[in-house]
Amino acid sequence: MTSDELRALITERLGEFHTRRLQRLHDLKLRDVLAKKNPYLFRAVGDATAAEIIESLLIAFLSASDEGIFGDVFFEPIARIVSGGTVSPSEGVDIAIETENRYLAIAVKSGPNPFNSSQAKRQNDEFRALQRRLTKLRKQFDPMLGHCYGKRRSEPTAKLIYRSRAGQAFWEELTGDPDFYQKLLREMGDDAIQRHREEYRQAWCRAANRYVRDFTIEFCDEDGDIDWAQLLEFNSGSQPTRGKLERVAGGRSRETKP
Repeated sequence: MTSDELRALITERLGEFHTRRLQRLHDLKLRDVLAKKNPYLFRAVGDATAAEIIESLLIAFLSASDEGIFGDVFFEPIARIVSGGTVSPSEGVDIAIETENRYLAIAVKSGPNPFNSSQAKRQNDEFRALQRRLTKLRKQFDPMLGHCYGKRRSEPTAKLIYRSRAGQAFWEELTGDPDFYQKLLREMGDDAIQRHREEYRQAWCRAANRYVRDFTIEFCDEDGDIDWAQLLEFNSGSQPTRGKLERVAGGRSRETKP
């Protein structure tokens, strides 16, 4: 792959990444996020305004979301294309690279965060399932867990049949180029990134304003103080709660019926 081809591929994948994260921000529902967060923690750290809580929610939720989106639309497609591999036919395995004597099966992960024991077992089971399907090929089966950044490295063990490679070692194995992991970074154009950043900043501000408005209606009293009991009841109460906005919307919908 030439430098121009790599640059074009990176630009395309970055565009898709920013499109997906903008859509994620647009689709985000305040009540869905609040239902999964710790109201005791908000109280303990001293968040006293709707704006402070909303900022904490957006930063925590969207940073985690960005990592997943980036892996799906940037790292994984680029790894498959530059390796010359194909989409794996097996669940839990992303890329297949087949030669005359070897079948390299790769599960692509963004970073080097270690699996817990149940996740490692599941990944191992997924590799084993693919291995059983490929028995008739009579080729060396080489399962690898690839981390697109970091320094994680391991070899197969008695319990886990796959090896791990991360960062420079991972990209070098796919491309044969020890500098490829640096090229990925260098070819991200500043102009395009700044344009996407400004677009996202504007969307962030609009979303934050919507969520502050909705949080104030739902979880603040008439004096503007946060109603912590109401917030906790929504988050952790045994009975389903219908928010003020839902009640207003429901009333309006009933009123408009003929």
